[in-house]
Amino acid sequence: MIKVAILGASGFVGAELLRLCAAHPLFDAVRLFGDSQAGMALADVHPHLALAYPAARVERFAPDALDGIDLVFAALPHGQSQAIAADILGRGVAFVDLGADFRLDDAAAYARWYKEEHKAPDLLGRFVYGIPELHRDAIRAAKAVAAAGCYPTTTILALKPLLPLIDPDTIAVSAASGVSGAGKALKEDTHFNTVDENFTAYGLLSHRHTAEMEMELGGKVLFTPHLAPMNRGILATCTAQAKGPCDPLAALAEAYAGEPFVHVSERSPSVKWTLGSNAIHITARYDERTGRILAIAALDNLVKGAAGQMVQCANLMLGIDEDAGLSNVGVWP
Repeated sequence: MIKVAILGASGFVGAELLRLCAAHPLFDAVRLFGDSQAGMALADVHPHLALAYPAARVERFAPDALDGIDLVFAALPHGQSQAIAADILGRGVAFVDLGADFRLDDAAAYARWYKEEHKAPDLLGRFVYGIPELHRDAIRAAKAVAAAGCYPTTTILALKPLLPLIDPDTIAVSAASGVSGAGKALKEDTHFNTVDENFTAYGLLSHRHTAEMEMELGGKVLFTPHLAPMNRGILATCTAQAKGPCDPLAALAEAYAGEPFVHVSERSPSVKWTLGSNAIHITARYDERTGRILAIAALDNLVKGAAGQMVQCANLMLGIDEDAGLSNVGVWP
């Protein structure tokens, strides 16, 4: 068995990682770290995991607690991975980080979008950007992967195969996320009375995930995120000026033929189709009237947009079947 440590085990993504590890044939989650609820039984933090981890407890992180660990998953608040990455990398264990700390390949871009200097810029080059469908070979060869964000994963997978067909400086993305994307901490903007029967745009012109989209797509992206009154899911509606008449749906189908977690269809996708799965559903159209391409994608922000993508990356890094412990089947209704 592969011994796994999870940093941020008490959060939503940590819980999803634990759910996926419980179904994984080789991953054994043996060290669970979460400072805010350290000392608590996991069954009290995440009751839905009680039968899978009856004796587990959440503990406070210390570097020497990683002795004997083969794989580290980090699902920490922004900025925290920078302080511990060097120690983890020095141990030579496989490291998959979900935070934004090492996703960008340029320290200046990080400072621009995150409004602070990167504290470990010398480590940026050691991380591979974690979207397996696009960087599979690099991930296989890596010891450290920065798993892509949920909004960027949805957008990049919808648009990357279409880049030869569009002007990348005309990309506009309007995407809606479930409330779990904001994390587990209590916030006025995400409590029930604010979110229920509401739909709100936020991060206008300045959302940090724009940087990842521009890094991977090579153009200027106008990104507008929205908060939707649902627990899980992301739906991204992407448009761009086409270079000429084309068939974007055929381009997507060709690019993702054989991909276990990508479904390309004429049907407009629904977030509920992806619930609990590592799948992403995508469609696209060319609009003759405006000369623009429309691409729409849906995924579960906690699975393909977070924990599932982390497991998918780890499988590749460790030479395991890429789909081990993961499902491409959603839960319905």
